[in-house]
Amino acid sequence: MTTVSNAQDVPGAAAATPAQQGAVLQILFSVAFVHLLNDCVQAVLPSIYPLLKEQFALSFTQVGLITLTFQCTASLLQPWIGLYTDKRPLPFLLPIGMCVTLAGVGLLATADTFGMLLLAAGMIGVGSSTFHPEASRVARLASGGRFGFAQSLFQVGGNVGSALGPLLAAAIIVGHGQGKIAWFTLLVLVAVVVLVGVSRWYGGHLKNAVRKAGVQHVAPLPRGRVIAAMTVLAMLVFSKYIYMASLSSYYTFYLIEKFHVSVDTAQMYLFLFLAAVAAGTFAGGPIGDRIGRKRVIWVSILGAAPFTLALPYVDLGWTAVLSVVIGLVMSSAFSAIVVFAQELVPGKVGMIAGIFFGLMFGVSGIGAAAMGHIADVAGIEQVYRIASFLPLLGILAALLPKMER
Repeated sequence: MTTVSNAQDVPGAAAATPAQQGAVLQILFSVAFVHLLNDCVQAVLPSIYPLLKEQFALSFTQVGLITLTFQCTASLLQPWIGLYTDKRPLPFLLPIGMCVTLAGVGLLATADTFGMLLLAAGMIGVGSSTFHPEASRVARLASGGRFGFAQSLFQVGGNVGSALGPLLAAAIIVGHGQGKIAWFTLLVLVAVVVLVGVSRWYGGHLKNAVRKAGVQHVAPLPRGRVIAAMTVLAMLVFSKYIYMASLSSYYTFYLIEKFHVSVDTAQMYLFLFLAAVAAGTFAGGPIGDRIGRKRVIWVSILGAAPFTLALPYVDLGWTAVLSVVIGLVMSSAFSAIVVFAQELVPGKVGMIAGIFFGLMFGVSGIGAAAMGHIADVAGIEQVYRIASFLPLLGILAALLPKMER
């Protein structure tokens, strides 16, 4: 197998001084922190679905359409932005995209029609699609060669934000009205300020790192095997994120309808699930660096199947326990999948990040819309009975090539 030096992804990394490494680590934590703020704001949207459903008299299908609008706008642009910036990096695209999110949050706080809700969700999605590919590239540049660790730290920032979103929504918005959403613009403004600093570092890095001519990106496998492996990874993302969408979008409705808990209590159970997702995400990357990403992918998705199959048939206490286990196990795969794909297609860091973040959002949106329709037709509990079989697709991980050198 042809190997490629890690230096191709981090120009000048081999010569970095300890002070420079400290500065780079600060950048890595900065993009992870902004990912936290970004995904915290995004998590507010599904967290206030019960409020919006009542205020706007929405059906489950319409709730699913809001998620579909957000997820599709958050997914369709990402691969193209990643592909373009692989050739022509745009450091200040990061704060510009966050400003679009700022406008979307403001509109969400003032929307008075279903159409305006869709527009607000779409704007938040556009901001997300401009953030993820470039921020993922910055995380890789600041990794010092520990690509799994960097991707996990970046991703766990988003997961922590997703876990905090429902808690903040319950404290600030639920019971106080739609207008309180405007408080979340403060988080977005902080993100813009931090990203301005990150963009300056990124721009300076591009100027100072003389692009070393002669570094060629050689695919480690024949083209046909690369395409087959990427197809398998896409199928694994499909199974993982349609199931995750069923939990993140409808878990509160499921708990309220089946166990008759309050909205605040349901939000706490959702927080436990999302916190477990954050913990699993952080573990997945470093473990993949040590034992191999294929093993992590295999265990993460197929290993969740026994728990997802049991979830629809247990009581409230076991529902909480199983949801935490599912979050821990399933979430460890994504960082490993992204880095595995970047190793399959070296030199296309932004494009691969855009494809897989975009696929994650797109699949989640389609899954949420489909699950919403199933909930309207057959009931919310049927959603979890059908979705429980999806992790069985994890057996496809056996078809992935061995990439460890």
